Amino acid sequence: MIIATAGHIDHGKTVLVKALTGVETDRLPEERARGMSIDLGFAYADLGNGAVSGFIDVPGHERFVRNMLAGVSNVDYAVLIVAADDGPMPQTEEHLAILDLLGINMGCIALTKIDRVEPERIEEAKELIEILLDGTTFEGAEIFPVSGITGDGVPALRAHLADVAAEIPDRRGTGNFRLAVDRCFTLSGAGLVVTGTVFAGSVKVGDRLILTPLGRDVRVRGIHAQNDEAESGGAGQRCALNITAQGLSRANVHRGDWVSAPETHAPTRRFDAHIRVLRSEQRSLKHWTPVHMHLAAADVTGRVAILEGREIAPGESGLVQIVLDEPIGALWGDRLILRDQSAQRTVAGGTVIDPFSPARGRARPERIETVKALRLKDAGGSLTRLLDNAAAGVDLEPFARSRNLTPKEASNLWRDTPMQRVGRAEAPIGVSQSRWETLSEEAVSALGAWHKSHPGDPGPTEEQLRRRMPVRISSDLFASLLLGLINTNKIARDGATLRLPTHRAAMSDAESSLWEKVRPMMEEGGLRPPRVREIAEDLQQPPQVIERFLFRAARLGIVHAVAKNRFYPPATMREMGRIAERLAEKAADNMFSAADFRDATDIGRNVSIQVLEYFDRSGLTQRVGEGRKIRQPADEVFRD
Repeated sequence: MIIATAGHIDHGKTVLVKALTGVETDRLPEERARGMSIDLGFAYADLGNGAVSGFIDVPGHERFVRNMLAGVSNVDYAVLIVAADDGPMPQTEEHLAILDLLGINMGCIALTKIDRVEPERIEEAKELIEILLDGTTFEGAEIFPVSGITGDGVPALRAHLADVAAEIPDRRGTGNFRLAVDRCFTLSGAGLVVTGTVFAGSVKVGDRLILTPLGRDVRVRGIHAQNDEAESGGAGQRCALNITAQGLSRANVHRGDWVSAPETHAPTRRFDAHIRVLRSEQRSLKHWTPVHMHLAAADVTGRVAILEGREIAPGESGLVQIVLDEPIGALWGDRLILRDQSAQRTVAGGTVIDPFSPARGRARPERIETVKALRLKDAGGSLTRLLDNAAAGVDLEPFARSRNLTPKEASNLWRDTPMQRVGRAEAPIGVSQSRWETLSEEAVSALGAWHKSHPGDPGPTEEQLRRRMPVRISSDLFASLLLGLINTNKIARDGATLRLPTHRAAMSDAESSLWEKVRPMMEEGGLRPPRVREIAEDLQQPPQVIERFLFRAARLGIVHAVAKNRFYPPATMREMGRIAERLAEKAADNMFSAADFRDATDIGRNVSIQVLEYFDRSGLTQRVGEGRKIRQPADEVFRD
């Protein structure tokens, strides 16, 4: 369990932590000289439950609120400390407001310095504290009168914390590993060490992680979890990671960075969030207000774009987009605090909804509905609502990344959510059954409209029909949609073109006569049929006549227009497609190169490139980097 202190300066936070743990958390010479905490202090102790709990002692001075925020962003429990002689003070109120905005709902009050006051003052201070807590997440929290000097009340507080620690569930089994860096230093003989609170997942010695937002790969050489050397660590713990990488130095790592699993690396300069403005604010939060945004240990300047209306009144909440001046790591559910432009006053706080929010159209009604769906806490409920509203389907990879789902967690969610899942395994698209049926109807309707406007043509290509859809959808989704329509005989494929089963386009008598002369020439050419100029010479026809005829034949699905001067019959294309399939089957990664295809067909480099690019356009293959993978069987794409 991780416990944070909070409260006004000189109310006894550091003294109390020492009384509970025996550790002096003021480590900086300036802190000891001035008698006040400036930066985060850390202590670890077994409170009596057999497990080590970590304490984060935060500074109480108003000048160091940013340091306080870096410490309390993801703790399990908070102890709000109020001195009995002073009672609640300005920083007591601000720290309480921060804990409330961060959603920290597990905590208690330590009423310190009871050795300095009479019993009547203790009761008076309790009453003032209860008034202060009213309407916050700490309402009804237990109050423990203590003295860090005499030890009075400390055993009762320690026993309470031990009971709480015993009930906190282990969070290390969920999500990919994320550690928010709050310190970075070097140790002689070890190298670079980063410390921070683990937000999710677990880590082992030897794991490969990534620095966010830098994007630098690192390896874990050693781990200290809750101040003890360990082979692993995880959520609910403070960890120190000894990390290494070629050329990595302290200058590469800053407070506010993340060290996390590669699956979580998604630096962003804008994200959608739900925020609540403090009731104590004198004015509404206006659209495009400049702010200091605190998330985990990060402090970044930016602006607030109000998504519904132009302002959010004090005490009210609303949807916003945070536009930052620098990239940070942020995922769904991360808590944030907004302070004013001068970093003097806490204004609002809330939760990240979508770390991948768009730069344009952020306030459109359909986008607002998407944000509201994404806000739902239950991932399954959120995905279902998205599927119901998404006209072009839901890209599942960013959804899983934003929710920090492990591959197993994502797979279970896809399985349990009613939907059609299409596309590549690394980038699947989810479509609700009702939306799938609607898209199918729209595809058939769009094809009918094409036939009506092009009565003499056999039909459009796959890409041409996709562009005619009322809603733009991905090529992967459209290919899957078409396959279902073809298999159910609602759409027919003739080579590279599509048609309704009832539609027939045919050559004229003159065209048929010319085709009877051209066809044997093309068939005899094998994998390298004669070019337009060669056919024209043999038939003693102008090249432009033959070219117009062959393009007409291509529109009818009789030949395939691979290039302006190269046309292939379906049988030849099917044969070359089967060659591509065999090449992919033999490869370990199911990918083949242009050179592989050239060597297998012996048609030369330039012709091979033309054929492969046509394969891409026809839906047979998909180019990935310098290679290609098979999307659909050649026998399906190139039918006679």
